[in-house]
Amino acid sequence: MVRPAVVLACVFCCAAALSAQTATDPAGTKSPAAAPTAKNSGKTDNSPFTIQENVNEVYLVFSVTDKHGQFISDLKQSDFALLDDHLAPARVYSFTQQTNLPLRVGILIDTSSSIRQRFEYEQQAAKAFLLQVIRPQTDQAFVEGFDVAPDYRQSWTNNLDSLEAGIDSLQPGGGTALYDAVYSACRDKLLTSRGQEPVRKMIVLISDGDDDQSHAYLNDAIKECQRADTNIYAISTNASPSRDEGDDVLNKMALATGGKAYFPTSVEDMPVSFDQIQKELRSQYALVYKPADFKLDGSFRPIYLYCLDRRYKARTMEGYFAPKG
Repeated sequence: MVRPAVVLACVFCCAAALSAQTATDPAGTKSPAAAPTAKNSGKTDNSPFTIQENVNEVYLVFSVTDKHGQFISDLKQSDFALLDDHLAPARVYSFTQQTNLPLRVGILIDTSSSIRQRFEYEQQAAKAFLLQVIRPQTDQAFVEGFDVAPDYRQSWTNNLDSLEAGIDSLQPGGGTALYDAVYSACRDKLLTSRGQEPVRKMIVLISDGDDDQSHAYLNDAIKECQRADTNIYAISTNASPSRDEGDDVLNKMALATGGKAYFPTSVEDMPVSFDQIQKELRSQYALVYKPADFKLDGSFRPIYLYCLDRRYKARTMEGYFAPKG
């Protein structure tokens, strides 16, 4: 355990590091990975520095809000401090506002019998979200329903008609295997969704948070999301006036992965939650850095991101798993 005084000292050292260690991207040709990966690169024409072999980079996307939950999108790199596995970054490569990364979105819809009365409205809201968010030129999505087992209705595509058809084809069923569905989506779809450029990976999860059928545990699902560098944005379908255990599950999954859980007071308010997710995607920062003392050992590396102005709060994933060498 790191003592608070040590953490505070590291935070202010890190603030200086974030301000002083930024290196310019070589002619815009460097494509940082969504998670640390070993990378080989030679010298680029007109580039101010050369990336050596096995430079490990973290592409960290995060949001900042004030105490009212309003997004803050005009901060500078010097306004933040960062610890990666309790250490300041060895180097910061870039810092950008209002990220416009290509999206890879998994739409996961609970089709268990507990949401039968609200199911059609959930389908309509999910389709409207895709129409607003997905840019066919750069983005892709898939559709997965789940009751007792994951049910993929549409694999990766940028075709909005196919995605809508996938959502329309879902039918409410029996029990709920929520953890299995999230684990499967990350393992089979999002963990392998990487290209030559960094992408923004996320799950939009529509569920009441209850689980009575999964073989995986809650922590298994969360860890697989962290391995896949995927944020969960959960929208609760809980119709009761008070939060319940399922809502707590959704909140835990979202917080651990750097996403957010929404709790609309009625099913008619669900489009408002989708709109808030869309606004967050347009109000995020991205930081590309080289971790200090990085090892390809498969270990979990916790992240601590801190706004120096205490009026604001930064939200990102709790950490990531280093790849194994």
